[in-house]
Amino acid sequence: MNRQMWLIVLTVAAVGVAAVLLYALPKMRPDQRPAPPPPAAAPSPDSGPQIRYPIEAGKKPLPPLNQSDVAVRVAILDVLGDRSLEALVNPQQLVRRVVATIDNLPRRKLAPHLMPMKPVSGNLLTMGVDGSTAIAPENSARYFRYVGIVETLDAKRLVAVYAQFYPLFQQAYQELGYPNGYFNDRLIEVIDNLLETPDARKPIRVVRPKVFFEFEEPELEALPAGQKILIRVGAVNASRIKAKLREIRAELLMTGQNAETAQTTGLR
Repeated sequence: MNRQMWLIVLTVAAVGVAAVLLYALPKMRPDQRPAPPPPAAAPSPDSGPQIRYPIEAGKKPLPPLNQSDVAVRVAILDVLGDRSLEALVNPQQLVRRVVATIDNLPRRKLAPHLMPMKPVSGNLLTMGVDGSTAIAPENSARYFRYVGIVETLDAKRLVAVYAQFYPLFQQAYQELGYPNGYFNDRLIEVIDNLLETPDARKPIRVVRPKVFFEFEEPELEALPAGQKILIRVGAVNASRIKAKLREIRAELLMTGQNAETAQTTGLR
């Protein structure tokens, strides 16, 4: 059970590039406040989630959301096989952190204190270009290891486990402020937003008005947080991440089609 539970978390984190890539991000401009959810129209008292991308949730008993942290923390080290990552895992509210981080990826800012893993030390690698500062080509090498972890994930297996334990993520999403929301819909939205990340012209210039770097071009700085992550990790890494996101999205849609077929035919 512990191993399976972490695979769920790792799946969603990979989709959002949250639990693997976010912990390797350079120190740019963090937002110390959580991004609030957008206002929603008041639903009728008996209305449920308005579902666009259904997923067939598992029927097996699950550990309570409030009691899942220890199992997830132990399982991540077992799955990744790297004890050096232990100090980087936030020990509390891991499922909620994953859900909150994914929900914030299409927004302007991420809340560092809500991330499932802590950022490593180190700064953005830069170089001088015509009297300005730009991201150095060597900076992308900092992410090779973590992008490699994402690439090795088996999309079919991960989505199958995610579907089996979907209720935990649904519960965390509703508690986040979406009582009539459906987390799998949000997951697909986040994937689509990441896949729309534009190709940035090189060199990618940055400025440092205070402590943290920002993109010099207003168009880049105004992009959603997740898209800025993909730009910072470099074009090659971004392409590899997008390829995995497409695989996961296809598996999510296939799982949803199977759920609709089961409902139509009465299969269970």
